[in-house]
Amino acid sequence: MKTQFTTLLLLCSLVVLGQDFDKAKVVSKLAQVMDRNYVYPDKGKAMKELLQAKLKEGQYDQISTKKELAAELQADLRSVINDKHIRVAFDEKRVSAIQNSDPNGGRKPPANYGFESVEILDGNIGYLDLRGFMEIRYAEEVAVPAMDKLIEADAIIFDLRKNGGGSPSMIRFICRYLFDKPTHLNTFYWRPSDRYSETWTDPSLVSKTKEDIPVFVLTSNYTFSAAEEFTYDLKNLERATIIGETTGGGAHPGGPMVINQGFYVNVPQGRAINPVTETNWEGIGVEPHIKVSADEALSRALELAKVTISTNQNK
Repeated sequence: MKTQFTTLLLLCSLVVLGQDFDKAKVVSKLAQVMDRNYVYPDKGKAMKELLQAKLKEGQYDQISTKKELAAELQADLRSVINDKHIRVAFDEKRVSAIQNSDPNGGRKPPANYGFESVEILDGNIGYLDLRGFMEIRYAEEVAVPAMDKLIEADAIIFDLRKNGGGSPSMIRFICRYLFDKPTHLNTFYWRPSDRYSETWTDPSLVSKTKEDIPVFVLTSNYTFSAAEEFTYDLKNLERATIIGETTGGGAHPGGPMVINQGFYVNVPQGRAINPVTETNWEGIGVEPHIKVSADEALSRALELAKVTISTNQNK
C-alpha cells in the first residue's frame, strides 16, 4: 500500500510540474502584442488594459493548465470586440513551425490543396468543391488544370460551403478567368505598416477568360474569411449569384504571432475595403442573393444554371 501511495504521489507531482508555467509572462506578452498589432488601435489598447487588470487582480491564478489559459485569454480578447479571427492557443509544435517559417504553420495542407472535387456535370456545368484558399505559389500544379477545365464549361458553380478561408492570392488567381480586363477586387489596410495594398486580376496570366460565363457561389454559415472575400467581391462586382446561407463574418486578415512558452495568437492586423461598397463583411457576413439552407444550395444552383444556359443558347 505504501509503495502504491508513493507512486501515486510521484505521478501527481509530475503532472503539476508539467503544467507549471509563468502565466504572468504569457499574459503580459499577449497584452503587448495586441496593443501593437491589432487592426484597430483603440481596441488593441483596450485588450491590453483588460488583460493587465485581470492579471493584477489575480483572476488568472486559479487556471491550472495551458489550454485553459489559452481559452480564457481568447474569451477576454473577444469580449472587447467579437472578432472571430482572434484565436489564442497553446501548441508547441505549431509555435516551432511558425518560428521556422513553415508556410503551413505546422499543419498539413488539405488534400489537393483544397480542390476537393473538380467536375463537369450534366448540362456542361462546371463544379468546384473548394475546401480552402491556399497560396497559389504552392497550389499552382492543382489549381491551373482545375480552372483550365472549368472555364470550358457553360456555367461554373463554386462550392464554398465547407471553406474556412485562406489566402487572397488564390482569390486573385481564380478571378483571372472570370474577367476579360484587369479588375480591382479588394483593398486591404494594414495597421502595423500603416499602408494600403490592392488586389487586381490579370487576365493575361491564364489560358482563357470568360467574362460572360454564369457563376454561382454556394455558401454556409461555416464559409469564412478568404472564402467570404471571394463571395463578397463577386457579389458586389455583379459577377456571381450567391446561393445558401449568410457567411461567418470575418474580414480582418492577419496571421499567427508567437507569445512565449508554447503559446501563440492569431492577430487580425488588417481590414478589407471593397472598392464598390467601401466597407466589408466583418461581423455581419455576406448575405446570399438566394437564401436557402446549405443542404439545398447545390440543387438550387444546378436548376438555375440549367435555366441560364438554356436562355443564353436561345438568344
